[in-house]
Amino acid sequence: MTPTTTAGTNQTSARPIDVNAAEHDPQETTMRVLIADKFEAAGIEAMARLGCQVELQPELTADTLGAAIAGHDPDVLIVRSTRVNEAAIESGKALSLIIRAGAGYDTIDVAAASARGVFVANCPGKNSIAVAELVWGLILACDRRIPDQTAELRAGTWNKKEYAKARGLYGKTLGILGLGQIGLEVAARGRAFGMRVVAWSRRLTQEKADALGVGFMSHPINLAKVSDVISVNVAATGETANLIDESFCSAMQSGAYLINTSRGSVVDETALTKAIREKGIRAGLDVFADEPGGGTGEFKSPIVGEPGVYGTHHVGASTDQAQLAIAEEAVRILEEYSSTGEVPNCVNRAATTAATILLTVRHLNKPGVLAHVFYTLGQAGINVEEMENIIYDEAKAACARIQLDDMPGEEHLKTIGANEHVLSVTLAKIRK
Repeated sequence: MTPTTTAGTNQTSARPIDVNAAEHDPQETTMRVLIADKFEAAGIEAMARLGCQVELQPELTADTLGAAIAGHDPDVLIVRSTRVNEAAIESGKALSLIIRAGAGYDTIDVAAASARGVFVANCPGKNSIAVAELVWGLILACDRRIPDQTAELRAGTWNKKEYAKARGLYGKTLGILGLGQIGLEVAARGRAFGMRVVAWSRRLTQEKADALGVGFMSHPINLAKVSDVISVNVAATGETANLIDESFCSAMQSGAYLINTSRGSVVDETALTKAIREKGIRAGLDVFADEPGGGTGEFKSPIVGEPGVYGTHHVGASTDQAQLAIAEEAVRILEEYSSTGEVPNCVNRAATTAATILLTVRHLNKPGVLAHVFYTLGQAGINVEEMENIIYDEAKAACARIQLDDMPGEEHLKTIGANEHVLSVTLAKIRK
């Protein structure tokens, strides 16, 4: 049965999708997917073709998500703006993967997911053009005060004398904080406006900047000093929290424009408010420090009441083009996970482990060999941190590469090697 669309809402109905059993192996376990936000109908149809049972509940919030997870017990949770807290994650017995249908993932308690053995993946780069387009809408709003003009016209006021005052963008300097895919799209449009582009990014070097044709800034403060317009496009991390602080705002030129479409945590709103009042800074903000956890809700933020602040509802990625691309990427992640167990774009796989020893066991490809190895290691009180089992051509033999947190004793190695299907056992220290 094809999922239906509710007229006027562009949302797929919330009932599960029936899958034609003839197209799938009846022995396979149906993967249950809960989508807690709006999602493209084409993406849901693609999940149905994969054999998934999909439950769409776009009205869920951070407060109601846990109950929905407990009720449906999904294997996979897909979210956009809905916050996923520790309690929600612990509500799911089967939950093993959370897909953030977007680039950032700070709305998900990644530490809680990691502690429960739940993968977290995102869809980076799929909304770059959409966000860059909104950046430029906000830049133009700051320069020409388009929302203010519209409001006065709707109120019946003609005030050309006031709004004929605009600085213009041609020949000015555009500073980009965070030169990832979104930052590059913003830069390309800046050049089209005839602006000089400078950038700072944690991984940007002078050589890379030269290759990209942008001016290299060694520190955010240096960028603040020279830029007429600043676009903030960094990821939300501990390092970028309050990146736009009082010292940054003090370094900005009087009358400059600050555009933030990344995350609210990046900007110290108190410091920015002070700069707006004292230095004539104008701001275009798509994100805020205290946003509602769902798609709707009460919102009170003092900064949006400041003259020269133009706000939108965290909609940088909310174009049909971007949402289709994100849906396709979410489906790709789901398909790869369901067929191979691998998780593309996984954000919570440990970069390093406590492993210090590599145990290599060459063995015949027979049942029970690895169980024998792991049982012996368990008896020795040694933990397996990571492993891979490589199968050779014709599948007669294999090689298990097992990373351990401690050195096995000679007796344990002899026990492993005593198995009739083990060909050899070797140890090596792992170089960090």
